[in-house]
Amino acid sequence: MKRLVVEDLKYRYPLSQELALNDISFAVEKGEFIGIVGPNGAGKSTLCQAITGLAPNFLKGAYGGRVLVDGMEVAKEEIAEIATHVGIVFQNPFTQIAGSKLTVFEEVAFGLENLGIPRYEMKKRIEEALELLDIAALRDRNPFDLSGGQMQRLAIAGIIAMKPEIIVLDEPTSQLDPQGSEEVFQAVQNLSREGMTVLMVEHKIEKIAAYADKVLLLCAGKLIDFERPPKVFSREDLEDYGIAPPVFTRVCKKLNIKTADGLYPVTLKEAYDKVVKILE
Repeated sequence: MKRLVVEDLKYRYPLSQELALNDISFAVEKGEFIGIVGPNGAGKSTLCQAITGLAPNFLKGAYGGRVLVDGMEVAKEEIAEIATHVGIVFQNPFTQIAGSKLTVFEEVAFGLENLGIPRYEMKKRIEEALELLDIAALRDRNPFDLSGGQMQRLAIAGIIAMKPEIIVLDEPTSQLDPQGSEEVFQAVQNLSREGMTVLMVEHKIEKIAAYADKVLLLCAGKLIDFERPPKVFSREDLEDYGIAPPVFTRVCKKLNIKTADGLYPVTLKEAYDKVVKILE
């Protein structure tokens, strides 16, 4: 089932002469975890804004092509309607936490209150979101007493409680330490396993290689590749697009260690298993 379809998408910001997105087309299935990578200025955040309707509905600018979410054409809908289908989490959780709520539980309730969700349904959704993000034990804590990873998971919980079909995360781990980053990736993987479609912009290539079902490579507003992590990260021209392969892939390239399908390992486990097999 195609949850998201992007067709011939073009976008140019107001006052700019350059296309931020140039003829982008791809489709994403229900429950897929898509990692979006590319150098600075590649168009990653702009793509997120187009998927969530912020471009062109809020940012204006020149727009062409279509973005479809379950058949709904995003550019033709109101932002409030799109928000019930597509949720977005930004890199800094402080920008998404209301600041007026005293507990984690109340913070997750904030968006549902604005949607007018009945109280019994609201409580059910909040409990499910807290459990799924593994922060149920923090329900009575002040949101600003949480660690970075916990706060980001709270921001994600606030979005998924509204039950969107798609969640878009724009560099959600950029300000987190390794432990916080791992917490967020595990939480996002749980969401995709539950059937939510996930698109994540991320610079931590090793994490994307380990967790994403597919990698979408952007450069200068163009779609360069959209394939499984081993295929994308085994490209000989990958660094020409401003992306270094995962460290395990670089090592395996130096040693000419490939998997059965002729690609290079992209995770520690894949590299280890291949080396052990060679040494047997």
